[in-house]
Amino acid sequence: MLLSCWKRVIPLLAAAALTGWGCKNPEGSAPASTPAPAAAPAPAAPPPPPVEPAAAPTDPAAVLSGIPGMDFSSLSATSKRELATVLSDEFCYCGCPHTLGACLKSHTGCRHAKRMARVAARMVSEGSAGTEVIIQLSQYYGSFREQRSQFKVDERMCMGSASAPVTVVEFSDFECPYCAKARPILEGFAKKNASQVRFCYLPFPLSMHVNAVPAAQAALWARDQGKFWQMHDALFEQQENLKPEALPALAKKLGLDGDKLAAVLKSDAYKQELEGFRAQGRAAGLSGTPSVYFNGRSVDLSFVQEELLQHSLEDELEWQSNKNAWAAD
Repeated sequence: MLLSCWKRVIPLLAAAALTGWGCKNPEGSAPASTPAPAAAPAPAAPPPPPVEPAAAPTDPAAVLSGIPGMDFSSLSATSKRELATVLSDEFCYCGCPHTLGACLKSHTGCRHAKRMARVAARMVSEGSAGTEVIIQLSQYYGSFREQRSQFKVDERMCMGSASAPVTVVEFSDFECPYCAKARPILEGFAKKNASQVRFCYLPFPLSMHVNAVPAAQAALWARDQGKFWQMHDALFEQQENLKPEALPALAKKLGLDGDKLAAVLKSDAYKQELEGFRAQGRAAGLSGTPSVYFNGRSVDLSFVQEELLQHSLEDELEWQSNKNAWAAD
């Protein structure tokens, strides 16, 4: 299947630095279908009923004040109004029958509610409407109950302990500019949380990138020489020149045999293994690169920011420690 380089995704959290960025995977796009014949015009619809008067707006000051440990005073008046809508209409996930706002005020031990409120505040500060935030939060928290993908990773392409409670898998393309932008954020997050996170790289070379396969071949070859991460970093640092003829010199800089790599690049070496990684991505519903999964749960690109990755990690740890459920307050 063909892959094109950019995909506009519906952001789960619109505030993130890489919202909507990614190299699109055309292999996952649906084939074009034959247009259906035009239907006969429908009869005119009856006039709509009179519109009921709108309910009185929620008082932002009353909703947002008096919450222990949280201060929303820096938000604009518009953002406060939208956040008040979220706190008044969205429910928390602490097992209590209260709105998010009521939980924040009466159940101060619920750390989950505070995480939700911080994310909601970030979203409205970036211009999202309260109703949109509620939908996106519901989609995000609903994703924890969806079926998880299973991945076969190579420990030589992972950083962190295999016994870490959370495995973060990234499908990436060395020639994808969005992967290059996400790289320092994801790796910094993994290193900061080394005791809780194992971070694994899975190559997914896109057919739209002419040098993606040779670059991935070079990375797997370097892995077999014990220098995967060194080659991984060098490839991203030289992303503008990943032509096959340029890669042997890169190998030499790493103390590897450039002539042997040149021979590998002229063969089909590693291509079957690369197809295996691509098959894993397709099975997981990958729509582009970079694609990130926490314990097999797809994480929206808008989480590719340290603060939001940390939020998702805390949620994942809570979900796992409570045997696939949210902790009650």
